[in-house]
Amino acid sequence: MAKKQFKAESKRLLDLMVGSIYTHKEIFLRELISNASDAIDKLYYKALTEKISGVSKNDFFIKITPDEGARQLVIEDNGIGMGKEALESNLGTIARSGSLLFKDEEATGKAASKIDIIGQFGVGFYSAFMVSKEVKVVSRAWGEDQAWEWASEGADGYSIKEGRKDGPGTVITLTLKDDTDEEKYGEYLSGWKLRTLVKRYSDYIRYPILLETPQAEAAEPAPAGEGESAEPQAPKGPEVLNSMVPLWKRPKAKITDEEYADFYKDKFSDFEDPLKVIHTGVEGVISYEALLFVPARAPYNYYTKDFEKGLQLYSSGVLIMDKAKDLLPDYFSFVKGVVDSQDLSLNISRELLQHDRQLRAIEQRLEKKIKSELEAMLSGDREKYEKFFAAFGLQLKFGLYDNFGAAKDVLKDLVLYYSSAEKKLVTFGEYVARMKEDQQYIYYATGESVEQIDRMPQTELLKDRGYEILYGPDQVDEFALKMMREYEGKEFRSVSEGDLGIEESEEEKQKAEKEQKKYADLLAAVREALDGKVTDVRLSKRLKSHPVVLVSGEGGLSLEMEKVLKQMPGAEAERIKAERILEINAGHKVLKALAKVYEKGKAEGATKADREAIKAYAGILYDQALLMEGLPVEDPVAFSNAVCALIEKTV
Repeated sequence: MAKKQFKAESKRLLDLMVGSIYTHKEIFLRELISNASDAIDKLYYKALTEKISGVSKNDFFIKITPDEGARQLVIEDNGIGMGKEALESNLGTIARSGSLLFKDEEATGKAASKIDIIGQFGVGFYSAFMVSKEVKVVSRAWGEDQAWEWASEGADGYSIKEGRKDGPGTVITLTLKDDTDEEKYGEYLSGWKLRTLVKRYSDYIRYPILLETPQAEAAEPAPAGEGESAEPQAPKGPEVLNSMVPLWKRPKAKITDEEYADFYKDKFSDFEDPLKVIHTGVEGVISYEALLFVPARAPYNYYTKDFEKGLQLYSSGVLIMDKAKDLLPDYFSFVKGVVDSQDLSLNISRELLQHDRQLRAIEQRLEKKIKSELEAMLSGDREKYEKFFAAFGLQLKFGLYDNFGAAKDVLKDLVLYYSSAEKKLVTFGEYVARMKEDQQYIYYATGESVEQIDRMPQTELLKDRGYEILYGPDQVDEFALKMMREYEGKEFRSVSEGDLGIEESEEEKQKAEKEQKKYADLLAAVREALDGKVTDVRLSKRLKSHPVVLVSGEGGLSLEMEKVLKQMPGAEAERIKAERILEINAGHKVLKALAKVYEKGKAEGATKADREAIKAYAGILYDQALLMEGLPVEDPVAFSNAVCALIEKTV
């Protein structure tokens, strides 16, 4: 029989479609199963609308039969089938879709919402040529007595002739390509591979997908008992590969916690139950159902560049994307789960979406839902929330800082910080509710650990005045809180900033002015000795017991930021330096000792060593302040020598 030519494009189009549109060759099975499901949907819909008797949903099936000897894979359905004209029209014209045509014709009135056709493009069938050297389709349309056979070896064309088939439906026979060093096409005849692909891509097709196991494999000899001869068991029936009804399609009231947990652990390979389950659905301009999970602990690679965020995206129960990253903002990237929507505009490979706005609409709704569920956990089960925060709180803090604080309003009530007063984690709202009437700022301190921060000299005055301080032990905390700027009108203020904004009594002001005037020349001398290292030297209003401290100047870069940035690779990091101010405790003996050294150097008859002594003492105090701040001493050898020289003088 003479071959007919494809009506749309020739070899170039088919080669392009097969070679470029699909990312993975294994997708062919998903496409053929989806087409079979469509064919069954059409017949079932026809039976409902035309009140055809004798058609039961329980009788429908999709069957897969591998034949290793013939190197063939057969996919069969008992759906609506196709006559000669439909075969010619649908399979003879690349990019023509019978499913899309059916949907367009039927999608009117109230029935439109009940039509759920998976395949809307006419190229899915041709994915079979990625793995096949010949494709045969035998189909018999519902209500017709004659079956027809369509056959093709690729872009050279196809043939149609009368065929034989009992009952309506379609049988597709793929003769697989020969194996090569790069591609092992024969693996698609393996029961294990077929089970894996169906479970991965088509587990929620609503009709049973049967694997017809060869009788030689199914009929295993029964164990022989004493005095008995071994006889073969009866052949097993076809194996149902898919679960058909997704968990997220079932009513919430009928799903147990154990079922949710089992689904999560099986689907996402976790050995622990999820900390939180979010089962939600939306109907409207774009409808979807989602089943989301918050893990109990962070994956081992969560805070590395190797981690891939994203939800599994389904379209009418068919897996479209395994990691749809656009469905989650980065700060909620810890969430795992599935989203299923029949309203997505897919491209012709059904692997990508054509309209980002649809994903964006779903992402915005999921973001609000995740936030509200976390807030409910925070208010209703604090212990569980703190467990969650221990695992993923760092990601929320990154979210405060990322993208110039774009998400800070979303996250500000979800983050926790350790309180110096409460000795536990608290929210910003809880802190503000306890603020003193005269308190202008939300005070915070950052460092390597809560214990280290608690010992910081900069916290002394605030603690003495009874002010609460939030401790940030993570590297991102300084950046995140700077980006926050304020909460409910209260500005964040680091304990290491130059001005703490604490009101002084008139007596305190007069005392400070008197001391500043008394030691003005000394402070100027120390400032000169540390020229290039600090921008100012002054008496401290925050120190109680410690002699000196370094605080940040007026620039936007703090000392804590400098420490973090200097740990990053690159020459630029070496040049990063915060503006530094050295504060000396006016009530500490070290100031009086420093004053004596300065006066001795100015006295008549002072030696050069006496005049230079103030520089050495200033250097020691500055290096001490660096060490207390957790910054490296610029010249450790010089510092050691200066300390030794000072010790020698006391002997």
